[in-house]
Amino acid sequence: MATKSKKKSPAKKKSVRAKSKPRKPVKTGKAARTAGTEPKRVAAILAKLDEAYPKATCELKHENAFQLLISTILSAQCTDVRVNQVAETLYKKYPDPKAFAYATPSELEQDIRPTGFFRNKTKSVMGASKALIERFGGEVPRTMEEILTLPGVARKTGNVVLGTAYGIASGVVVDTHVIRLSNRLDLTRNDDPKKIEQDLMQVIPKEKWIQFSHQLIWHGRRVCHARKPKCIECNMEALCYAKDKTV
Repeated sequence: MATKSKKKSPAKKKSVRAKSKPRKPVKTGKAARTAGTEPKRVAAILAKLDEAYPKATCELKHENAFQLLISTILSAQCTDVRVNQVAETLYKKYPDPKAFAYATPSELEQDIRPTGFFRNKTKSVMGASKALIERFGGEVPRTMEEILTLPGVARKTGNVVLGTAYGIASGVVVDTHVIRLSNRLDLTRNDDPKKIEQDLMQVIPKEKWIQFSHQLIWHGRRVCHARKPKCIECNMEALCYAKDKTV
């Protein structure tokens, strides 16, 4: 008797759909920024700045680190020219930290009034001077950690004093000019000064931090103005692709 052959159940079709490999995250926004910070381009920008401003330095007049500290505090929301005008008589009347620390507040306010925000600046100047006497023997400290403990002192002031007075590259000075130009030159896409500084510290060689800040500030004051940049006079015009370039 013939046995009935068992019908084979149809084999399950293998899924044609292959397992998709995990996609690499698409770079967007700040993470996608690469073109502007290529080493060759950054080196070219630095070379052009050296060519245009070989002797760029801080334009706040000072005779020592303490005077530079006070002048930098006074320069907030004020031009260096105005601060220098005030400084001509200010340091004759207040020659050291002790003179500022124990000054008559209302009198000091009038002495620095032309720099603006004179009440807050008086508190900062007197507070910083007292801190120098009480904690640092009247000397401006040489580390960012210590200088940031002084009233009225943030990283910009710290970088100015440490870099210009002591030649210590603790970071990059980020003022309004550096903010504007570093964005126009495509070296950062941030607006926050702290983030901009971190971006610049990653792409600018440390030995250039101090000079780069001065050069960019000089360029911002002389050529790359906020409203009408003089692109025709700029030696970096070929390297710049800012949206607000002038013809």
